[in-house]
Amino acid sequence: MKTLIAIAAVSLAASGASAQSWTGNTTGKPTYNRSLVGFSGLSAVGTAVRYEVFQFTVTQNGSYTFQNTATGGWDNFTFLYQNAFNPGSPLLNGIASNDDNPGIGLSGFSIALTAGTQYFYVATGFANTDFGAYRVDVSSTSGGQVVLVPAPGAAALMGMGMLVAGRRRR
Repeated sequence: MKTLIAIAAVSLAASGASAQSWTGNTTGKPTYNRSLVGFSGLSAVGTAVRYEVFQFTVTQNGSYTFQNTATGGWDNFTFLYQNAFNPGSPLLNGIASNDDNPGIGLSGFSIALTAGTQYFYVATGFANTDFGAYRVDVSSTSGGQVVLVPAPGAAALMGMGMLVAGRRRR
């Protein structure tokens, strides 16, 4: 599924759209002890929350707004890391986080991002029992775009798919 999400984001970036979105689901994903807002410590409530990570870059320097909407009434939490994300060390490299924006089931923030830098968007829950489907909407005041980086396995699958498609045309 990550492959399809990456393809959709790349096509949005190429089309010059001013807003983007992608969907995900933390159900059945790995768990970690999430940070508190502001990366000041580890949570005593979210000690084994399910999470999903999206690596991305941006096409232009500028302010980007991320809004995560949980589907089905669960309490989501959103984090942004710069250069690397390690679930074993969730206090390192964090640059933005939000729990309720403006209420339960919504999380997001606005932040200045730099083109050419690797970022890691982490969608997770507030408590260990909070997980499910969500949608992330991203906009930029500079007109820049978010370009999701496919996971190494997904990139290999895309390459193999293009190779097979090329052979069928012959």
